[in-house]
This record gives sequence, C-alpha cells and structure tokens, in this order.
Amino acid sequence: MNQVLIEPDAEFDLTVPVLVIGAGACGLSAALAARDLGVDVVVLERDKKPLGTSAMSTGLIPAAGTPEQALVGIDDSPARLARDVNAKTKGQAPPGLVAYLATESAETIAWLRDTHHAPLSLVTGFLYPGHSAMRMYGTPNRTGSELMAALCAAAQRVGVDIVTEAVAQDLIVDDTGKVLGVAFVRPDGVIERLGCQVLILACCGFAGNRDLVAQFIPEILEATFHGHPGNKGTAQAWGRQLGAKLVDMDAYQGHGGLAFGHGIPILWPVIMQGGFQVNASGNRFSDESQGYSEQAVKVVAQAGKAAWTIYDDSIHLMMGAFDDYRDSISAGAIVSDDTIVGLAGRLGLPAEALAMTLTTVNSCAARERGDVFGRDFTKGDSLKAPFYAAKVTGALFHTQGGLDVDNDGRVLRENGTPFPNLFAGGGAARGVSGHGASGYLAGNGLWTATSLGKLAGRAGAKQILAEA
Repeated sequence: MNQVLIEPDAEFDLTVPVLVIGAGACGLSAALAARDLGVDVVVLERDKKPLGTSAMSTGLIPAAGTPEQALVGIDDSPARLARDVNAKTKGQAPPGLVAYLATESAETIAWLRDTHHAPLSLVTGFLYPGHSAMRMYGTPNRTGSELMAALCAAAQRVGVDIVTEAVAQDLIVDDTGKVLGVAFVRPDGVIERLGCQVLILACCGFAGNRDLVAQFIPEILEATFHGHPGNKGTAQAWGRQLGAKLVDMDAYQGHGGLAFGHGIPILWPVIMQGGFQVNASGNRFSDESQGYSEQAVKVVAQAGKAAWTIYDDSIHLMMGAFDDYRDSISAGAIVSDDTIVGLAGRLGLPAEALAMTLTTVNSCAARERGDVFGRDFTKGDSLKAPFYAAKVTGALFHTQGGLDVDNDGRVLRENGTPFPNLFAGGGAARGVSGHGASGYLAGNGLWTATSLGKLAGRAGAKQILAEA
C-alpha cells in the first residue's frame, strides 16, 4: 500500500533538488525542462527500462498554430484546438487548463524537436475524430516507443539521472503537507529514502487497478486492459491521504479496435477513411466515427465482446505508414479476400448480412441514403475489392482522471490552494477529457503529458532557484 508518512524530522540517504516519479513522456519532459534551467534531477522508474504507457501509444501529440501547419496551408490556432476539446467533452473539461495547454502546444513540439532532438513532424492526410484540423505530430514510424527512445537519449545528453527498478512506496511529508522525500523499494526488497526540494508525480493513472476501475468506471471493467502494469493509482492514493482534490475520476481512454488475441491496436484512420465495424451478425451497431475511445464500451457490449473492422485495399495501403499496423499484419491479425462473400467466409460471419452491410455503407458514401446511426460516409470513397478485416475487442488503455492541478502542474488541495512543492502531470493528474470515454480527443494523453510535464519541470526548477 502506498502511504503518506508524516515525519517532520525525517532523514534520507540522499537529497536532490528535483525528484520525478515515473520515466514516461511526462516524467522525462519534466526532467528535461528542469535541466534546461540548470537544476539537477533524479527520476525514479519502476521498470528496468523507461517505457510506461507512453511507449504503448502511437506517440502522436497535437499542436495548434505551428509554422509547419501554416507552411502547408492548414488553418489552425490554439483557440480552435480549445474549441475542439470543448466540443468533444461537451464543455466538461477545465476551460482554463485547456486554453493554456492549447497555447503551449506549439511551443512544446518545437522545444522537444529543436532543443532536445525528438524527431517530430506534422502528420497529414487524415483527421482524427474530433479534430477539425490536421495537427498531429509524430515520429517517423508513429510509435510511442520511438518517442520514448528519443526522450531517453535527450535525458542522457543533458545529465538526467534515471534510477530504474525503483518502485515508489511511501511519500514522506511534514505536518504542513510539504513533501520531504520518498521511500522506494529495490528488487531485492531493500528500502531506500530519497529526499527532495520539489517532487513531480508522473507515475501513471489507475487503469491497471481493477478495484479502482470497478469503483470509478465500472462500464469498462470487463474490457481488456491494454496498458502499462504500473497503472496502479499510486499518485491518486497519495492524493487522497494528503487531502488533494481528485477530479474526473470516471474519465478514460478506451479503444474499440484492439486486435482480438493479439494485443495490437488497429488504428482509427482505418475507420476515418471509410472503414466500418460489424458484430457477429454481420451488422453495424454504432457510428464508429464518433471516436475510438467511446467505441470500446460499444464493442464490449457485442456478443463475445468482439467486432470486425472491415475496409478495403486503399485503406490497407495507407495504414502501411503505421508501425502498429505492420505489426498486426506480421501477427496474422489481418484477413483479406477478393470478394466480400469470401471475406465473410474467412471470418465466420453471415455472408448475406455482411454483403448487405457493405452495400448500405457504399450507398451512404454515394449520398444515395443517410446512415441509420447518423454517420457521414461521404468524406471517404466507396469501398472496393479486395477487402480486408480484423477481429477486434474493446480495450481500456489508460485513465484520464487524477490530481487537480493548476496551469504549472501544481497539485491543489480540496480548497483550491496549492501544496508547497508538489507537482503532477500525465496519468497522475487530471486530463482534459471531461467525464467518461467520449470526451477523449486523439492525442490528449501525450499532449497533457508533455506540456504539463514541461510546465511542471520549469515551475519546480524556478521555485528552487528562487529559494536558493
């Protein structure tokens, strides 16, 4: 159990200026930002190698109003990004934090790329659900592991000390709530104590804690958990004991396209370019284009917690740019056939029903009829042979609720005042997704992780320098 220990006279094996718990995208962004200002940083990481939830993502980060967008004629701005978030969350996301992070988004990308050499470039060609402009930035192979490799290399270059196989256990504070340090456990069971002037929590959410999922987001409890096992709710547990404010605890990112039995996401451009999903009866059951997050619970509600994503050769070729999709091909998760009837046979689906579903979808794309679920198929072309499919299930990727924070990532008490030297970001802090799954906008996780991490690292370092 993660406990908060009140020990005003606590002694430590070593004391460091900035201590970060978690070496994912948020933690490493915080560490890099603090080192930019010349402040020493130690990062505690539970695994042998820094990966976390970030490495399991596509590594895509939204940014608005960038020079690269302007260069190719994309009309975008921080205000437009904030409006998109507000629309997707139905006004449930914190407006001040959303606006501030939107304003910071372009600078975050430029900082990671130009200062710390992360190979980020603008992704064009398609829109993700909820985004009104092409604003995603990603690494060459569109993988979170590629992004994490770049951040780890940057941390090594600037002298960030990352202590691996160190599981944070207890938070040590004085009687005013000021953080004094942390007790962490080594693989051999030895407990060490590390003091700090500033603590930044970047230690995931609670999607891997079944009891907390059952308490806060029971609708997704029976979905497959596809996230980092370190998502146990450490930061939230400490927050409750400290009297910190916890918000949006029912918010999460789901995914309605995890390849069944393979654990590889079939990414949503497949859907946004005209693909669709059917259940075991060969029938569609929703408007898939609303978003991959909210689609998860809809897929889990189908017989066998399964659906089949259907698309054509043009989409298949386009998806080849994504490392995850290439992995799904190698794993045998993708099935193809020259005819829809043949495809149905290979999938074990009713051929007549699947053929009728395809005919209906193509009629919608040709503007011959409207979709019964309200989806607009006219943004893509009619699907043509050969056809492709993947059997998928609904998954829980990560939670989006946590410690309430201000615009610098300072953790707030129930009364809205900040703790003296405690910061948070990433899965430890609240996101900008409002409530439930439907407010999640593609890239929200890494957007808040990198920008809040950057802001927390800068603010924590400036606080130390001001107190020197």
